Amino acid sequence: MVQPPNSKRRSLPLPDSRFGLPEDLPESIGQRLASGHDAASFRSACSPWRAAVPFAIFGVLLLLTFDPDSNRVGFYCVPKKKVLSKTLPDVRGKVACGSSCGWLALMDEAVSVTLLNPFAGARAPRVELPLAGEHVMAASSSERVSRIHDRWVLHPTNGYGDADVAGRAIKLEDMRDVPFREIMLSASPDAAGRECMAMAMLGCSTDVAFCRVRVDSAWTLLDTKL
Repeated sequence: MVQPPNSKRRSLPLPDSRFGLPEDLPESIGQRLASGHDAASFRSACSPWRAAVPFAIFGVLLLLTFDPDSNRVGFYCVPKKKVLSKTLPDVRGKVACGSSCGWLALMDEAVSVTLLNPFAGARAPRVELPLAGEHVMAASSSERVSRIHDRWVLHPTNGYGDADVAGRAIKLEDMRDVPFREIMLSASPDAAGRECMAMAMLGCSTDVAFCRVRVDSAWTLLDTKL
């Protein structure tokens, strides 16, 4: 007598990877993406897919000026001559003070700097750099700077060398002229096993500031004499 087929069908074992795909499939797909726009979308899916498409294969992307009251930013793709628009909630209330190794350096009015990878997906890692202390603010300005009620205040001098006691609060649009003009990275902060250094050009100074990302709690000043 023929036995009836087993109603419980056995499923084939799947490779141990995200979404049950063969491990080499994301890399194979990534090599066939037609544009940097497609590559950016592909990398945003998850960490394994991001690793399968290195940032180095992107065409040149230029960050366009964005409104700090908005969470939309634009990137101009040079090879395609097109603008890629993305929603990045972390840019609201901040100005860009650097772009390095695929990461953006964003600074707010408290001179708090956040590193953000704009193409790492919704759960993109955020790396906080040390706050600019009084030594950094003093070195970056030719005029006296003080901290009053969690705000940095600039005290310009008159023709007689007397500083304005009340001063004026340093606003967001002034931030790149006083503390950090440009921040560069020695490596990507998410590179496993690699130490990452952040180096900052100051607004009005021959000094530069540097720190070890995720290690140092303060910036160290170095006088370049230049």
